[in-house]
Order: sequence, then C-alpha cells, then structure tokens
Amino acid sequence: MKLKGRKKIAIVLSLLMVLTMLAGCSKTAAPDKAAEKSETIKLGFLGALTGSVANYGIPGQKGMKMAIDELNAKGGIMGKKVEGIYEDNKGESSEIANITTKYITKDKVAALVGDPCTGLTKVAADIAQKNKTVIFSAGATGAGVVEIGDFVFRNTLLDAVAAPAVVDWMINKKGWKNLAVITSMNNGYSTALTPIFKTAIADKGGKIVLEDSINDGETDFTAQVTKLKNAKADALVFTGYYTEAALIMNEAKKKNLDIVLVGGDGLYGQDLVKLGGAAVQEKVIFYAGFSADQPSPETAKFLEAYRGIYKEDPDMFSAQYYDAVMILAKAMETTKSTDPSVFKTEIAKLKDYPGVSGVTTIGSNREPVKSPVCLLTVKGDKFPALLEKIPVK
Repeated sequence: MKLKGRKKIAIVLSLLMVLTMLAGCSKTAAPDKAAEKSETIKLGFLGALTGSVANYGIPGQKGMKMAIDELNAKGGIMGKKVEGIYEDNKGESSEIANITTKYITKDKVAALVGDPCTGLTKVAADIAQKNKTVIFSAGATGAGVVEIGDFVFRNTLLDAVAAPAVVDWMINKKGWKNLAVITSMNNGYSTALTPIFKTAIADKGGKIVLEDSINDGETDFTAQVTKLKNAKADALVFTGYYTEAALIMNEAKKKNLDIVLVGGDGLYGQDLVKLGGAAVQEKVIFYAGFSADQPSPETAKFLEAYRGIYKEDPDMFSAQYYDAVMILAKAMETTKSTDPSVFKTEIAKLKDYPGVSGVTTIGSNREPVKSPVCLLTVKGDKFPALLEKIPVK
C-alpha cells in the first residue's frame, strides 16, 4: 500500500510539472513575437560629454543623433527603428570600459560608434572584439587600432598618412627646416604621434633643434617656452591636445616669441580659441580630414541640415560620427542583417564612399584611405578656417 501511494504521488507530480512547462511556453510565446515586431536597432555612442576631451564627444553626439533621425525619417534600417544610446565616458578608460560592456551585455547594441580618442578606442575595441561586436571609431588616428581584430573599424584620416604630408609641406613649401618638438608624456595620442612626426622630419631633410615634454593638466609652460625661444626653431611641432597648445601659445606671446605651432587633429577643439585668444590667431595649424570650406555636394547638404538643427557649424567629429552611422546602416541594409558577424564583411569592402567627411575606402587591412589632408587654422572669428588642402600621394 505504501509503495503504491508513492507511485501515485510521483505520477501526479510529473503531470503537474508537464502542465507547468506547457503553461510557461504558452506565456512566453506571445511576448517574444511582440518583441520581434517592436524590435529596434540600437547603436551605442562612445565619447566624452564632460571632461577634458568633451570638445570631441559633444559634436560627435550631435552628428550621430542627426544621422539616426534622418534614417528613422526614411523608415529606419530594414524597416526597423534605429535607437542611439548615449553615455558619457568622461574621457576615462575605466568609464569607457564599463559603458562598452553595458552596451554589449545589457543594451544589446548592434554596433558601437566612437570613440574619437585612440587610447580610449583601444580599450573599447578590445572588449568589442572579444564579444564579436562591431566598433566604428569616428576619430581615432593613432596606430594599433584595427589590429585589435576584424570587428574594429574607423573612418578618420590616419596620423601615419597626414603627418608626413604636413611635414613635407612645412619643409618644402614653407621652408621651416629647423623644428622643435614638444610631447605630452601622459597623453597616449601625443606619445604615439611624436615618433611619426620625428621620422617624417628626418625623411624630409628637416632638423630637430629641440625636444621637450609637458604633461596634460599642467598650466605653467614658462620653462618650455624659454628653451623654445633659445632654440631659434622655425616652427614648433606640438603633438598634444588643444588646451595645452593654447596655454603654450599664450606663454609664447607673453615672451614675444613669434612662432607657429603645428600639430594633429588633437588640436581641433573650440577651447583652443577660448583659451588661446589672440595668441593662436593664424599661429596654430593642424590637420584634419574634414573642412566646411570648399564643400562637396554631400558636405554642403550636411552643412545646411546641421546648421538648421544646431545653429552652429559642424566639425570633423560631427561629420565623422554622422558618416560612421550611415556606413553601418548601409552595411546592414546590403547584407539584410543586424548580426555584426555578417555586416562587418560589408564594411570591410567599402570603396569610394562619398561621405560628408570626405571620400572613404576601407583597405585590405581594414584601414581607411582618405584624401585630401585639410590644413586648418584660427582666423578672426572663424574656427576652423581652411588654410590649404594637401592631396595624399
């Protein structure tokens, strides 16, 4: 009797378990179908909205939002709404690591757009590659980015291409052969860019008459400018960011040192003008892959729309974030897939894409090829003002 009772109880419990499983299946089926119908394609923004490099992230966010709004106005991507998710990484490695992980694991983004800074991009790219998520940097120009893996792309003018072209212009067109070089030692962008400039100076027949260093965050450059004045350099190559460049030029002006500072697109920030004032007027020259002057038809249309929305001119970062979103959308539409493992192959084949930031081709090494190099400066109330365009040979 006791054994039979146990058998009955076991049978009843088994039936209850089966019924529970069936009920569970019927409950989850409907929500899954509804989720599929309301599915959105999420893109995660990587950039600083506060902190020392917010001058790159804020316009980048605007360009990204504008691209997403335009896509949604035309029906989205494959008929699905595109949603941008915007977190502030503050220009800090720990923040971008946390945000990238959140985007991938919690928000389930289809791709990451940004960061503009090389060092920060490398942190995010390592996480993205390990999680097989596409990351498309709209600004990282230094070495060792796409080498992280086949899910990593960028659409910016590379330092390795731009710096030699600028050095050639300095030495052979301007006659600035005796050059000083100042590096910001706690800035990964600067420490990576300096060797590129130094190699180009040697290759083009120039001479480095002074090598010196600073650190980001310093404000007193009296010692460096004194040495610079004594070196009698024709021009200064500074490989750091806009804040320190402005302060260096302020000190040079104070010491009656008439010299031009030349650098990379790390100098591309509105604070260069705010902090530098008269000291940077036509005295700071930097390269970039974008200029609002002499626009192509695509760029002209973008300029008009951007000015209409934000009541200001776009810069390199807003243009490159915009292009990055549109290139991602094109890849998804062409492959009819939001799977990064699928649409990344289409990005790798990009050729002569007529973006608002210039014509872009992704080479066999997944590196972008962009031309021309735009030399920009500060001229009156106009920033940046196009000084000259140098074709990339």
